[in-house]
Amino acid sequence: MDNPLAAWQFWAILSAVFAALTAIFAKVGIEDINSDFATFIRTIVILCVLGGILLVTHQYQSLSSISSKSLVFLILSGLATGASWLCYFRALKLGDASQVAPVDKLSVVMVAIFGAIFLSEKLSAMNWSGIALITVGALLVAL
Repeated sequence: MDNPLAAWQFWAILSAVFAALTAIFAKVGIEDINSDFATFIRTIVILCVLGGILLVTHQYQSLSSISSKSLVFLILSGLATGASWLCYFRALKLGDASQVAPVDKLSVVMVAIFGAIFLSEKLSAMNWSGIALITVGALLVAL
């Protein structure tokens, strides 16, 4: 592929790098404050950054241009994200980042299982083997 910015793999690797930095920065940042308040601060930062990106790139859309189905599922996704962040920051407050992050990454396993169940995604035997390895690896790192 000529343009790496057009490849999902490029963005997925960046996502992993930023997720790793999130754990490290958050662990240091929540040392002396309540984990829920830390999540609140993080959310404000995210809202400001995304608002700036939408403003600068002129990507804002009116809510009326979004279908009801999309809106419902985006709201559900937002609620799940918020719950995930609250739980993640609470776990970081209580445990080591090197243990919390691998358990959190079991979401990869759950996405594969949920994708197969709810989205009828087809996974090969090799895919299922990888899912099993991720599960075992995450648990070994966490222990």
